[in-house]
Amino acid sequence: MSVSAELPALTACIEACFDCEQSCSSCADACLAEEMVEDLRTCIRTDLDCADICGTTGRILSRQTNPDWNVMRAQVQAAALTAQNCADECEKHANMHEHCRICMEACRQCETSCNRLLDDLMSLATAA
Repeated sequence: MSVSAELPALTACIEACFDCEQSCSSCADACLAEEMVEDLRTCIRTDLDCADICGTTGRILSRQTNPDWNVMRAQVQAAALTAQNCADECEKHANMHEHCRICMEACRQCETSCNRLLDDLMSLATAA
């Protein structure tokens, strides 16, 4: 049996990472079009970092042939942290910019999905 069949959270995490990547890329682009772009510099930077890390995480998790779970665990931890940071930053602007609200929600979902997967991976490791 493959690990992916044992961990439904894996599929959810992959999907959440790719959704987050898209939302963050879109938010960064929309921020660049705002009049007060100077006020959104941190948001843009955080969006772009999160998009890169979450996209990479989704691709790494999608590879299931002889995975190195230590590397995957570290990558998922990085994605959870980055998504949390991005959600926190977008939350500061969510009442003014719809794209920030949408991005914040996608990041929160990604963070939650990453943490669920990490919990499942820990359970799997202790059961072995």
